[in-house]
Amino acid sequence: MKVAIYGLTKQDDALDAVEELLQELQKEDAEVWIEETFLSVLSSRKKTKSHHTFTVEKGLDGSFDMFVSFGGDGTILRATTFVRDLGIPIVGVNTGRLGFLSTFKKEEVRKVVTEFVNGAYHIVERSLVKVEADFDIPEFGEMNFALNEVTVSRKDTTSMITVETFLNDEYLTSYWADGLIVSTPTGSTGYSLSCGGPVIVPSAKSLVLTPIAPHNLNARPLVISDDTVIRLKVSGREENHLVSLDSRIASIENGREIIIKRADFKIKMIEYTSESFLKTLRNKLLWGEDRRN
Repeated sequence: MKVAIYGLTKQDDALDAVEELLQELQKEDAEVWIEETFLSVLSSRKKTKSHHTFTVEKGLDGSFDMFVSFGGDGTILRATTFVRDLGIPIVGVNTGRLGFLSTFKKEEVRKVVTEFVNGAYHIVERSLVKVEADFDIPEFGEMNFALNEVTVSRKDTTSMITVETFLNDEYLTSYWADGLIVSTPTGSTGYSLSCGGPVIVPSAKSLVLTPIAPHNLNARPLVISDDTVIRLKVSGREENHLVSLDSRIASIENGREIIIKRADFKIKMIEYTSESFLKTLRNKLLWGEDRRN
């Protein structure tokens, strides 16, 4: 068993959970690799033994059985930049707040190993989106993909922007808004949901266009097939606008076109039998909860 561990947290109780996981992995005689910066955090506690390390550039390959992320959903999104197209299954241990992707409670971290060994899980593939352009975007480089969403939004102004939108080269509309979100099914429970978008099950072959605070009030979220090629061009009072891939942001000159489409690979997520997507909906969004019951 070969396991990679990554995290951003420095909270003592979260680091305790990492050490519990390491103890459980030791029982299984697992080969453990820890992200280089995160290992330095663990080593400061003077309890962690030496381990193999990895970085974004090197150390990981397709031979790993599992990639464990400690943190919130944002940490999972960063984890995808390590895994990329290697096909390593990811599981998240939630040390943050909501934890829609990081479903395991840190108090139950040992189950990450025991249930995996017992085969009480299955693999769910999550689609991604990518950005292409006929100009260089150095902030993205080869990591021009996102698990949750691609967002275009205003910059350095309180004025709205106009997002001219084409689907498969056919004109759709020009959104007059603070921005536009192009979300995957995974991202449908994130920023898109906050802006009024629908919840979509992870296996759906769909994308969602969700305007951010649109002034044309008849603009509503639109669900489209995930093989659609989306072309966007922004205009506004300022010279630049923002394009974000999950947590990575670039400033783009207005009038330059970007293409958004489904990425060429998928991210594998480990869904344990005890932690399904529907259970997460009930627990995290309190579906069905009623004070009268």
